[in-house]
Amino acid sequence: MSDPTEHTPRHGNALDAHTRTRLDTARGGTTLALRSASAWHRFRAAVTIAARWVAATVRAGGWIALVAAAVALPLGIVFGIGELVAAGLLGLALIILALPFLARARPYTVGFALTHDRVVAGAGARVSVTVTSTAATLTLPGIIDLPIGHDAAQGIVELDIPLLRRGAQHVAHIEIPTPRRGIVPIGPLSAVRGDPLGLLRHEATWTQVRTLYVHPRTVALPPTSAGFIRDLEGSPSAALSDADISFHAIREYAPGDAQHHVHWKSTAKTGTLMVRQYEQTRRSRMVIALDTDRAAYRDDEEFELAVSAAASLGVRGLRDGRDVDVTVGDEVPEFARSRMRAIRELSTVTPRILLDGLSGVSLRESVNPLADVAGLAVEAHPDASLAFLVCGSTTTATALQRAALAFPSHLGVAAIVCDLEGEPRLRRLGDAQVVTIGLLDDLRQLLGRGAQS
Repeated sequence: MSDPTEHTPRHGNALDAHTRTRLDTARGGTTLALRSASAWHRFRAAVTIAARWVAATVRAGGWIALVAAAVALPLGIVFGIGELVAAGLLGLALIILALPFLARARPYTVGFALTHDRVVAGAGARVSVTVTSTAATLTLPGIIDLPIGHDAAQGIVELDIPLLRRGAQHVAHIEIPTPRRGIVPIGPLSAVRGDPLGLLRHEATWTQVRTLYVHPRTVALPPTSAGFIRDLEGSPSAALSDADISFHAIREYAPGDAQHHVHWKSTAKTGTLMVRQYEQTRRSRMVIALDTDRAAYRDDEEFELAVSAAASLGVRGLRDGRDVDVTVGDEVPEFARSRMRAIRELSTVTPRILLDGLSGVSLRESVNPLADVAGLAVEAHPDASLAFLVCGSTTTATALQRAALAFPSHLGVAAIVCDLEGEPRLRRLGDAQVVTIGLLDDLRQLLGRGAQS
């Protein structure tokens, strides 16, 4: 008769062993499924990478050769058609011969720099590209592409790289024309390798990108060209104040007046408490509102003249020590133009930063009228003492007058109308002066004439 104390442990061990066997089986199945899924993901990623490489590398002639090798050759062998076999073998041979030309598509270290990263429109810019060979032996001749502009249509410069020894350098200088104002990205460079027949082509790209600022043309204006404010510390206005610098008159005391403003001599003479009255002075803050509505200009050249005029005024104001604010209309959706007003203020910390901002200003299809831009500029800068409105030749006198009336009556307002076909002249429109210019140099002459008068 068996001892129950021995059976129970054996039975318990059997159960434990059975349980362990089931757990190990489940764990093994899970591990196998995970490994299979991981292998499938790796395979799919490898196929995706290979497909992208083939799509980016094989040119039109290469696809013809591949189709001939993959389709014509098997069909020729199966059906015994010698012409198809020959075409397939030729395509296969061409692909095999073209593959070595793709070896080391990036056997260089490349760097490039701008001689000047800020130029004036029309002056031109220069780029220096330095190519250093990193191959263990000779580096075959190749081509490096340098994109200029936001898209390939704007321009790609091809640099021919000669045969280079290990460690040898090749320096190329490129002249970039800058006929128009704008912000021009340059780069990234890409090395191109391919076979002579153009079947296969591979590009390796460097990430280095430079930005070229093409500033608008400006003209040097005389310091007093504004003709409105000559005191850089502040000028008196028609508004009266109880505490300021410019003394105006003596008036009777009113409840709430500060006691230290009491004029005791006048009080003693008249027997009535009298206080000092001052004219309110303002900082010499210049506001320039540039109209960016495409409908306000006859063509793009007229808008370029307007940007140059605004740039000239802003630079002159900053050099005179004034606070300058340049405001342009920002694009608003067509359905919201009647309910929404939007402006964009350019940074005016220094003349160079102001010109950088004006380099990127462009015409818009849907912007608020100039009067709305002027009104928002007044709300943003109520302490302004001088305002310029810069617009195109299609802006009507009514629109100009409405924009000028957006400013307080004590502000000096001048409108700069850019008209390439108009006669330069200086006239008044209500309380505002209107300056019509056809050339940038007209701005200096007419504003100087207005200051003298």
